[in-house]
Amino acid sequence: MSSMPVDTAQWERRYPTGAKKGPETRISARQRTLALGLRSIFIAALVVVIVHVSMPQSASLWTAYEAPADLVRLFFGLGICVWLALQLFILPKDPGAYRTWLYLGLTAVPFVGICIVGIW
Repeated sequence: MSSMPVDTAQWERRYPTGAKKGPETRISARQRTLALGLRSIFIAALVVVIVHVSMPQSASLWTAYEAPADLVRLFFGLGICVWLALQLFILPKDPGAYRTWLYLGLTAVPFVGICIVGIW
């Protein structure tokens, strides 16, 4: 099997290593605060929905041991709630993530609020 020389300069011309990614690399403090607030409200509302849905179908929490499905649902719900609670303390790293949470929060927070009202 023979090898052919590869022209690596063509790749450097097409994909420069120092190129900027994204339209803007900065985000204002107001947008950052709003994005963090919407993100926190969204995650907290998800925790509320998951806690309500994962509760046992019977009257008491201690009756979850009677039905295996209730016990499994309770443990999965608890695990997801712990994971979401940890996500509250892990902040986004780049301005694009704050911008994404800003746009996602403006649409998702009202939807989760409707879900909370709907399940009660």
